[in-house]
Amino acid sequence: MSAEDLEKYETEMELKLYREYRDVVGLFKYVIETERRFYLTNDYEMQVHSVQGEVFFEVSMADAWVWDMYRPARFVKQVRVLTFKDVNIEELNKTDLELPGG
Repeated sequence: MSAEDLEKYETEMELKLYREYRDVVGLFKYVIETERRFYLTNDYEMQVHSVQGEVFFEVSMADAWVWDMYRPARFVKQVRVLTFKDVNIEELNKTDLELPGG
């Protein structure tokens, strides 16, 4: 496989992933972004832990969708993320998801 073929494949996979995201985003209430992944979920719990002066976050989600083009199944029943990096949690506004004129 040439570099051009690989790039074309990745571009097609990203487009397919974006279309799937667009189709499912309206089903979810929250967007959760970590340094490695982007999730959609309706239910989450976040705990902040401090061990020996180090702070880390534990985020648990139920019935989530994960933005990852290399996963064969993006819907997951349970997710648990541990990270020392920032976690961004945003509540989606349903009116922001509507297409103009729709």
